[in-house]
Amino acid sequence: MAKARILIADDHAIVRRGLRALALSQRAWEVCGEAQNGREAVEMSATLKPDVAILDIGMPELNGLDAARQILRNDPRVEILILTMHQSEEVVREVLKAGARGYVLKSDADENLVKAIEALLQHKPFFTSDITDVILANYLDNGNEPVAPARPRVTTREREVIQLLCEGKSNKEVAAAFDISVRTVETHRATIMHKLGLTSLSDLVRYAIRNKIVEP
Repeated sequence: MAKARILIADDHAIVRRGLRALALSQRAWEVCGEAQNGREAVEMSATLKPDVAILDIGMPELNGLDAARQILRNDPRVEILILTMHQSEEVVREVLKAGARGYVLKSDADENLVKAIEALLQHKPFFTSDITDVILANYLDNGNEPVAPARPRVTTREREVIQLLCEGKSNKEVAAAFDISVRTVETHRATIMHKLGLTSLSDLVRYAIRNKIVEP
């Protein structure tokens, strides 16, 4: 019987080692690849065809949420498990919108990672108990909360450009990353700033942190 294939993506080697050890504690599983950033995770997923991809949210070059969206666009069969330090309602909402069906806090990984992967391999969702409480509280309170105003919608490419710019990449480096011209990057940048009503890079960084595109 073929082993279940697990892809691990986290920018910290020590975290990847710990996740690998937990995954390999199960004889029916194998770790088919390890990625250091979200872009690598997307590329590896397309090549290695994992059953489950474990993604940290705060990765360089491409964050875990945008990586999840791209992985699922390429192969909807892959189950996504988000591993993060964050448990706010806003983050939970963004994870669900990205298409992930598993959510485990890093502080709970020892206890819940294996359970989460087992659930996802059966195509069942898994959320740690703290996250379930957040979702339930939001559901119960939703009728009493004002509807949040719609945020300006940025495209997938614009989110990727935002992340690289906020990581300190120059227009030239962003252009090289996407194999586009510097002028195209400048156009993206101007469009983003106009669309979001921002006037400086520091404003853009604050937007990116607030919307979980990058971590502080």
